[in-house]
Amino acid sequence: MGIFSQDEPEVSQVFDQRRPSNVEAMNAQHRKSVSNKGLTGASALTVRQSILPISLVTILFFLWGFAYGLLDVLNAKFQNSLNITAAKAGGLQGAYFGAYLIGPPTYSGFIVRKFGYRWTFITGLCIYGVGALMFWPSAVYRSFAGFCGSLFIVGSGLSTLETSANPFIATCGPPRLSEFRLELSQSFQAIGSVMAPLLASRVFFKNTDPTDLSNVQWTYLGIAAFVFLLAVVFFFSPIPEVTDADMALQAEQCAGLTGYVDKPMRKQYKLFFGVAAQFCYVGAQVGVASQFIKYSVESAKISDAAGSDRYAIGQGLFAIGRFAAAGLMMVAKPRWVLMTFMTGVVIFIAASMGAEGEAGVAMLTLVLFFESCVFPTIFTLAIRGLGRHTKRGSSWVVASVSGGALFPSLTGLVADHQNYHIAMCVPLVGFFVAFAFPIYLNTVCARELDGFRDTKIGYVDEDGTIGDVRHEEVRRASVQHEGEVEKGGLYTLGYDAKAL
Repeated sequence: MGIFSQDEPEVSQVFDQRRPSNVEAMNAQHRKSVSNKGLTGASALTVRQSILPISLVTILFFLWGFAYGLLDVLNAKFQNSLNITAAKAGGLQGAYFGAYLIGPPTYSGFIVRKFGYRWTFITGLCIYGVGALMFWPSAVYRSFAGFCGSLFIVGSGLSTLETSANPFIATCGPPRLSEFRLELSQSFQAIGSVMAPLLASRVFFKNTDPTDLSNVQWTYLGIAAFVFLLAVVFFFSPIPEVTDADMALQAEQCAGLTGYVDKPMRKQYKLFFGVAAQFCYVGAQVGVASQFIKYSVESAKISDAAGSDRYAIGQGLFAIGRFAAAGLMMVAKPRWVLMTFMTGVVIFIAASMGAEGEAGVAMLTLVLFFESCVFPTIFTLAIRGLGRHTKRGSSWVVASVSGGALFPSLTGLVADHQNYHIAMCVPLVGFFVAFAFPIYLNTVCARELDGFRDTKIGYVDEDGTIGDVRHEEVRRASVQHEGEVEKGGLYTLGYDAKAL
């Protein structure tokens, strides 16, 4: 571990990351951003310590990936069985994603800040389970309004889960791996999205009358049973709590590399830009997904079942893209990865408007591939450096998912009056707005984001876990005992430390 005396003329920026002493770290007079009473030590979780809780929470990502993938199939199903227009079918997305506008800024955000991640997980699962049960009477009475209401409750549960799961994954472990962790976990969400349309076309709705909705009620009854069981598992599972105080301490410890300065929420401009970008991106993504099957039918002149198969291929590429992006983030800066994938999205959505036949379907399929990394990467980069505002800021980014309530209806409206090719101009506008965010990150926020990538907090050196409030005390005791340097010298945060 590098040790420098106070007389050292220059210290490289990589090493210029001074840890507060144990007294400083635990004394509120030296830390103005947050009260120290909330410190749990989770600001310095190691890779090994984070594996079990992250694996458990990743199950939730699979769960709402499955729900989202099934939603797109239900959209086409209801257009046929209930004889409704594409614009009205967009009301399903409106109900589902509209819940995101209400929950995260209000009750979901309050629960995660007041009671922590574990109880937010349990609450979200219970709400989701109730919504899934509501599909039974909706299918019996063939009520489109009932389905919209059921999906609103499901969306409320999932938005509550996302309010806790996304920031939990992003902050549970070494901060330099934040984007990689969320990208990898959300890859399993993509797998759920792949499985849903496949099971829908091959199992749930196979050989059924186009007007028969009985399989819908049985499908969601099974989902409800699984969700309530998962809530019980989370009740008995130990989930480490990452508090606002932990995130404030972690941000302050990285200040030498990132230039972090504690600011009030109203001055978190990167967060606000991220919220706007996420709103437009998610709306555009859902607009493409909701009309993908009908676009395929129009472009390639195939059946709805064949269109569902094409959509499953697209979702498969989406999942592959997430795993690929996670791998890229181990060798390339996440802001570069986001820029590359958003460029691909804009190019191929524009191409899908002019291409006909299977070529058009191929262009739209490639859009799904390049969409893969965008949501989790925008999320993690938008909340970087929020410190004590991390949970509140995360709830705002999750609330921006409500963009999915607006764009599908607009896309369907254009499709009803023109065609599905021209309708892709609506997602194109959303993607173009979102494309401005990685440009901003790569020009204005590069130093800050790269600083978090360089930090070694959560890694281990000879004195213990770097970033832990006890690390400085152990180091000082070791230095005093060995008589290597004078008391009070500068030291690094362990640039030469070895990862677990």
